[in-house]
Amino acid sequence: MNKKIQVSKYVFADLVAAALAWTLLFIYRKKVLESEFFGYPIEVKFDDNYFLGLVMVPLFWIVIHFMAGHYHNIFRRYRIKEFTQVFVVSIFGVLIIFFTLLLDDELGHYSRYYKSLIFLFTAHFGLTLLFRLILTSRTVYLVQSRKLGFNTIMVGGNEQALNLYNEIITMKKSPGFKFIGFVRVNGVDNLMAQHMPLLGKYYQLPDLIKQHQVEEVIIAVESSDHQDLENIINLLEDLDVNVNIIPDMYDIVSGSVQTNSIYGIPLIRVNSEIMPAWQFSVKRLIDIFASTISLIILSPLFLVLAILIKSGSKGPVFFSQQRIGKHGKPFMIYKFRTMVEDAEKNGPQLSSSTDSRVTKTGRFLRKTRLDEIPQFWNVLIGDMSLVGPRPERAYFIEKIMERAPHYRHLHRVRPGITSWGQVKYGYAENVDQMIQRLKFDILYIENMSIAMDFKILAYTILIVLKGSGK
Repeated sequence: MNKKIQVSKYVFADLVAAALAWTLLFIYRKKVLESEFFGYPIEVKFDDNYFLGLVMVPLFWIVIHFMAGHYHNIFRRYRIKEFTQVFVVSIFGVLIIFFTLLLDDELGHYSRYYKSLIFLFTAHFGLTLLFRLILTSRTVYLVQSRKLGFNTIMVGGNEQALNLYNEIITMKKSPGFKFIGFVRVNGVDNLMAQHMPLLGKYYQLPDLIKQHQVEEVIIAVESSDHQDLENIINLLEDLDVNVNIIPDMYDIVSGSVQTNSIYGIPLIRVNSEIMPAWQFSVKRLIDIFASTISLIILSPLFLVLAILIKSGSKGPVFFSQQRIGKHGKPFMIYKFRTMVEDAEKNGPQLSSSTDSRVTKTGRFLRKTRLDEIPQFWNVLIGDMSLVGPRPERAYFIEKIMERAPHYRHLHRVRPGITSWGQVKYGYAENVDQMIQRLKFDILYIENMSIAMDFKILAYTILIVLKGSGK
């Protein structure tokens, strides 16, 4: 099935549900509430306010659903999840509509406001849930009947993998895994060769996943074998793929195993959702708003800094360099130039506090972090975020990963202008310091939230005001 077509079905259903709910509310208020208030029957006439709401209200609901992540993983929705998500979003959205559009209406007694609010919630929640359940039930049927599946690679070909494979293919209702092959972890785990193609070794996974458009990976190695698990998960970390691990009995009794379906199989799902979808949407809105305002307000400062940079040393005002962003995608980062021209003519080099290549103006810019101001443009166009791990060059990433392969975890999110690691350590002067800073960047990702972003931004502002950047 085509993902875009499926998303368009949900969008259309949400638009129709919102339009119907708004229409029913308008009729209810005229026929019941206003007739009760004025003491005589009110004729229903669809006026300009109705038609304006008929356009704006459904669009408002589409934005809310989008921000809540209801159009993400569209083939992996299930009915209980649909109920809870629509219920929560309906409460939130109806309250916004009530306080912005309905509260000023002349209805007399306050009880009529409550009736209006309850009617709108009931109509919108009921219609939206009904249409979504029809679409989701159809998808669930297609998955369970094996007419729709997600390309899956098995990592490992041992007895554990074989037992799981046999369990999946004999299930009356499919969990959705569509096996295209397996990869070996060592040279002897080849029991799966009789049931599916051997695609190669586990270190080829990134290429295989892209080549075969794989959406699910099942790791069939002992969960107690930490070294193999760490190597495999590090390989998969910055790829858009769901990672599942076959558990042993200890994992089950310790509460590590989760399953979303009664008909599913017990697997440890490596959590790919760092933050709820709505928080990611809010984070991006904050990025766009803050970067736009900053670029406008700081534009006079751009001119002042440009004069200082040009008068202090020969070379361009701005400095651009390729860095590695989310999912390993390269992008050009922009900064005010703080070094002499051709500072890296002898190859990539990190700067230090005593680096002779840094200009006098550059030292001031680094101390105050003003050299980072042009990166608000990177934030605005989506290459970066206000807060996130600092992006590095491919050359230094290779150096770091030779000693700390878990660096790949940082590519799960957009890089940032400021980060927990940078607040803690400042600019890294060598690979050792990069690795030291890495611990705090991973901690940030594992504890990522809007509240955490505000804390880091607050500390960054203090550093700028004090001029204490390293």
